[in-house]
Amino acid sequence: MPDGFLDDRVVLVTGGTGSFGRAFAERVLRWHRPHKLIIFSRDELKQVDMAATPPFHGHRAVRFFIGDVRDVGRLEMAMRDVDYVIHAAALKQVPVAEYNPFECIRTNVNGAENVVQASLRTNVRRVIALSTDKAANPINLYGASKLAADKIFIAANALSGRHGPRFSVVRYGNVLGSRGSVVPLFQKMIRDGATSLPITDPRMTRFWITLPQAVDFVLNALVGMFGGEVFVPKIPSMRIVDLACALAPTLPHRIIGVRPGEKIHEVMIPEAEAHVTLELGDRYVIEPAFRYWTEDLHAPYRQQGAQPVSEGFCYASDSNDRWLDTDSLRRHLGLDGADR
Repeated sequence: MPDGFLDDRVVLVTGGTGSFGRAFAERVLRWHRPHKLIIFSRDELKQVDMAATPPFHGHRAVRFFIGDVRDVGRLEMAMRDVDYVIHAAALKQVPVAEYNPFECIRTNVNGAENVVQASLRTNVRRVIALSTDKAANPINLYGASKLAADKIFIAANALSGRHGPRFSVVRYGNVLGSRGSVVPLFQKMIRDGATSLPITDPRMTRFWITLPQAVDFVLNALVGMFGGEVFVPKIPSMRIVDLACALAPTLPHRIIGVRPGEKIHEVMIPEAEAHVTLELGDRYVIEPAFRYWTEDLHAPYRQQGAQPVSEGFCYASDSNDRWLDTDSLRRHLGLDGADR
């Protein structure tokens, strides 16, 4: 990110007390000088706890704003004079979404529409929405709701006019160490004296990214976006079995079966999107199939060396050419030197 890009700007993060939101806010405060950083979330207790810890405690730029993305009026109020919006709020647990479909739709789909409407009415500059690998070829409601949200944000560029907000999407896989990932679940079970670890299916693979990597990628996308792109980072895959072995090499595994709405492998770029996908350094860029996306917009990507992916390309966790080994995983989690 260029020096000074966020200096004197107003940044709002929905879901700002979640794992990503908090890591993003910490990074912005430690490395940039925003005029305001607004933490927008509906969790009162998390906001109080966050406000009491560094670097948030007493920071002149930080504002905490209780609100829900289901409430467009509250979003509009929070977005007054905001330059950049990072939309991280979502219901993300696959089984929870399967059993609570109406709530999932209200937050993930209606909430996305509300963020777009509020952004258009307050004329923010740029919006980055966080997506998930489960939005590609979705088989569960969470993935389907995030696919719908992605489409909403991409189409919003056609509504904003020449000088209105720009909207883009960042899509990545499971976040190592986030509250919603399997890693803290396994670590808690190990601390509590578990005699085995549950594995849904020994073939299962997932994409993995660390929180710092996710934050860096989003910040980089915020700088480089034109509006309408889906940015996909090149990140490693790992088998869930290998992850369990890295955390507890001596514990046996207990096969419990695939949960409702769960895939054996995840996809971040399906074959059907290969014809609009560019490869650019450490990422892929999925271009929108809209008329407003002209040569004038995607030419800069070509000038940066972006190349179309091959026909039939599919970016899936089982056919990935990057893999996370157990030693790398332990380093990412700060487990070097820990008893094995």
